[in-house]
Amino acid sequence: MAIGLSSSDAVEWEVRHSVTKKIMNIVEKRSLTVTLLAKESGTSRGRVTKILKGETMGISLDVLFRVLGATGQKVKLSYKKAA
Repeated sequence: MAIGLSSSDAVEWEVRHSVTKKIMNIVEKRSLTVTLLAKESGTSRGRVTKILKGETMGISLDVLFRVLGATGQKVKLSYKKAA
């Protein structure tokens, strides 16, 4: 890997980065509040604040998916064989 990540870490980083950016973009466009997202996703305001700052290490993917769901989005996964 170019930045020194194992294949499995690179996959996780790519998913985490993509979901986080999507959340950040939707929140900005819709002017959603941290309080609303926390309530709708069943997580803390502190976690939502960290997500919106792009600080998602230590936040599980299931929490990121719940926060994304609270914005009205669904997740569609696709798979392809690694090169």
